[in-house]
Amino acid sequence: MPADRLHLVRHGEVDNPRRVLYGRLPGYGLSADGRRMAQQAADYLGRLSRPVAGLVCSPLQRTRESAEPFTEKFGLEPTIDDRVIEPTNIFEGRRMDRALLNPWNWRHLSQPAIPSWGEPYSQIIARMDSAMRDAWASVDSGDVVIVSHQLPIWVTHLWVAGLASRHDPRRRRCALSSITSFDLRDDRWAEVGYVEPASTAGAVDVGAV
Repeated sequence: MPADRLHLVRHGEVDNPRRVLYGRLPGYGLSADGRRMAQQAADYLGRLSRPVAGLVCSPLQRTRESAEPFTEKFGLEPTIDDRVIEPTNIFEGRRMDRALLNPWNWRHLSQPAIPSWGEPYSQIIARMDSAMRDAWASVDSGDVVIVSHQLPIWVTHLWVAGLASRHDPRRRRCALSSITSFDLRDDRWAEVGYVEPASTAGAVDVGAV
């Protein structure tokens, strides 16, 4: 038997005083509040009394640190999977509000359905689906947690719901340390829940497009 449920958990708040789009840049770990958020997400799953048998995370610092409370609570070492990483982004390392003031950058916004500023949505969905299926099959029973990033989780939600991938990044329903849960039914993903267990008031959340 494979897993019973799969949870896509977003990382907590990142220490980002310059408020840049950090993307895949190294050196962006969790803030103190971000560590608290990650702990709240792990505590929430612990209160469900559902055995967690597998833990996966992206290779970036903020997701590895967000996985630590799950390791402590469930006794699992995370498997690092590049397929659940943050997408590439032409604006990486810059502040988005300033980048958009430069007309030279507008060409990167010409095809938002792809999107033209980064990794194609279709490619993100394909790698997330592949990673989720492997994680699902990696355990004999119980739940699996994958700690990932806002955009991969959000476009996975849109795809599973049968919605278009093109969207306004400011309107994503994927808060810091949120949990989006799925079952695999007849070889198709079904979203079964979304919760925001962490207190995020006043959080800085500007790290990705």
